[in-house]
Amino acid sequence: MHFENFSDLLAMGGYGAYVWSAFGITFLALFILLWNSVSTSKKITKEIKAKQARQARIDAAKNLENTL
Repeated sequence: MHFENFSDLLAMGGYGAYVWSAFGITFLALFILLWNSVSTSKKITKEIKAKQARQARIDAAKNLENTL
């Protein structure tokens, strides 16, 4: 499809509002999904590190009990 000028491209033969809002909603949804995935990943990584540190402290305490 060829357009004579930029305003024809934006108008899309009268369907511009639908076309561009569909693009906008799609990219917004993709951005929200990406943001949610990254934040969830960071949260899970933080929880795993905290559990590993706790387990290390528990193991260290068990080793100290055995030496007394």
